[in-house]
Amino acid sequence: MFKKILIANRGEIALRIIRTCREMGIKTVAVYSTADKESLHVRFADEAVCIGPPPSRLSYLNIPSIISAAEITNADAIHPGYGFLSENAEFSKICAEYGIKFIGATAEQINMMGDKATAKDTMKKAGVPVIPGSEGLLPSVEEGIRLSEEMGYPVIIKATAGGGGRGMRVIHSSDEFQKMWDDAKMESGAAFGNDGLYLEKFIEEPRHIEIQIIGDQYGKVCHLSERDCSIQRRHQKLVEETPSPIVNDELRAEMGQAAINGAQAIGYEGAGTVEFLVDKNGDYYFMEMNTRIQVEHPITEQVTNYDLIKEQIKVAAGIPISGQNYFPNAFSMECRINAEDPKNGFRPSPGLIKSLHLPGGQGVRIDSHVYAGYTIPPNYDSMIAKLIVTGQSREEVITRMKRALMEFYIEGIKTTIPFHLKLMDDEQFKSGNFTTKFLEDFDFSDL
Repeated sequence: MFKKILIANRGEIALRIIRTCREMGIKTVAVYSTADKESLHVRFADEAVCIGPPPSRLSYLNIPSIISAAEITNADAIHPGYGFLSENAEFSKICAEYGIKFIGATAEQINMMGDKATAKDTMKKAGVPVIPGSEGLLPSVEEGIRLSEEMGYPVIIKATAGGGGRGMRVIHSSDEFQKMWDDAKMESGAAFGNDGLYLEKFIEEPRHIEIQIIGDQYGKVCHLSERDCSIQRRHQKLVEETPSPIVNDELRAEMGQAAINGAQAIGYEGAGTVEFLVDKNGDYYFMEMNTRIQVEHPITEQVTNYDLIKEQIKVAAGIPISGQNYFPNAFSMECRINAEDPKNGFRPSPGLIKSLHLPGGQGVRIDSHVYAGYTIPPNYDSMIAKLIVTGQSREEVITRMKRALMEFYIEGIKTTIPFHLKLMDDEQFKSGNFTTKFLEDFDFSDL
């Protein structure tokens, strides 16, 4: 087992990893930018190293600084958390070259799943259902129009290196194709340095369902059932829950096995998530694979009694997994509490937290790095807390979530709490009958 782990991340996920390391008797090293000097992950780690100024590219994305911090503190492993360098194949490779274990996928696995066209082809060969579309990258507008007319509109073009909805356009007719193609190429080139596009049939009225998997170094993979991530705005998730209101035992077992087959096809090591779109007929299609821990992993932990961070560390240390699949024994939901103003287009709201009261009680978990007197910097993601609520039914979870949100008090900044409170009272949401388009018609004006 590792003696010391450097956490190449910040905020709540860094604190989350520190907690598990402490329980396992492993020393920790926090890295931080000058903007995060007062963050809790810096306070609670055994050691802390400043790696640069506030901009991410000069600190949390600065590979030489992070490797140097690991070397001077004699860390024998690095946990990347999520975001930043967690799915950076070059970082995984450099860690291996320096004899530091990267707690996550290998460079080859990250590359195979990071390129969307390659990932789709790999999954197709593994027998995983994929969305009909182009074979690899789309070479031209003319070929795109030909395929679209063959499959039928609407279709969607996506950046092969994309994420967060960038480089993505829905096309309803051949007349729109050229403009959408030009826009997507320009956006994806600017955002990812790669303007490659591929084409898919656009799935109407979809649910976003992901399967949590974990694989060891010996070819064994298991799944921990699904999470429903359909409540999202501009492809950014706001609420996640498990089990999904639309997934029955048969579909759960089938999707779980498909995710395992896909992961085994690349010899996957570590925690990962295979993401699917499920249409109104219950048919499911592979969308992408995230080769890291997810923001929403706590709801899976709550319903399976399984510490995913601990298992990540054990797998990286060469300990085999049991191979057992895990199924929900309760219901759990996560609301992302962001420092944003939902009434004004979710405008970021960094600044000083003047006072803070966190909710508690039966079935309530908070993952957060903020406190009264903490200043939220403007340089990073706006998520400041995850409110996770667990109960014996979906109805109980929604009632409990509403109660916990009403107890959650933050003064000094705007947050997404008013949005979540309104959502918990929405009849369509409570019925479980919604798609990824649900928030497009949601009224934010009266928050």
